[in-house]
Amino acid sequence: MKKLLLPFVIILGIVAQAQNKENLSGFNMLSFTYKFAPKWMAYVELQTRSIEDYTYIDYYETKGGVGYSINKNNQAFIGVGRYGTYKKHKISQEEHRVWLQYTLTNRIKSLKFDHRLRAEQRFFHNAITDENTNTQRYRYRLSATLPLNNTKVQPGTIFANAFEEVFVGPQDQFFKRSRTFAGIGYQFNDNMNATSGYMFQREFASKGNTTLHFLYFALNFTIDPSDDERDIHIPMAD
Repeated sequence: MKKLLLPFVIILGIVAQAQNKENLSGFNMLSFTYKFAPKWMAYVELQTRSIEDYTYIDYYETKGGVGYSINKNNQAFIGVGRYGTYKKHKISQEEHRVWLQYTLTNRIKSLKFDHRLRAEQRFFHNAITDENTNTQRYRYRLSATLPLNNTKVQPGTIFANAFEEVFVGPQDQFFKRSRTFAGIGYQFNDNMNATSGYMFQREFASKGNTTLHFLYFALNFTIDPSDDERDIHIPMAD
């Protein structure tokens, strides 16, 4: 039991330190995965963030796409999404995005690693100036999931997960952003799991860097009609 409580103690300590130095932000995610064929899946994600004030939602995402499993350890994905940022309770920026993605999975015993590469095309509309712009961004994320009371993630499993992600792009600052996440979750049944944790985010800009401390919560639903015995996939902060 002490080992299971340790990640929570660490997260609470980090959050307490963040509150003393900078404001705490919120990051909430709801996702749906549907495997409609042996190699094909559809994915939908809804997201809200409270960036400047934990009690006020000032950012949202609605996105989804289709993935194809080339084999057990390789998946391709194409996605689209809409994103909105608010300032003083009014929309300040809207974004539409399309991306291509490739994920490579490998394992060391019970520890599962995902290497994710993503190329994004982004289209912005500034609601204040009525200006339209576009840019590209590229992302690499290394994530790990470790079941704590089973050999793999299945119903009744407590799991820990973590990732490190970097964002780069051709315009302005080459290094755009970095994210570090650590959390713990529970697989309730074949169709639902929940994760909570802490995410540290650093924004790089020519005018100065910005640091964000997110308290993260996610609820994920999966529908997989196949009878195959499987290790359930855990979507992470995106």
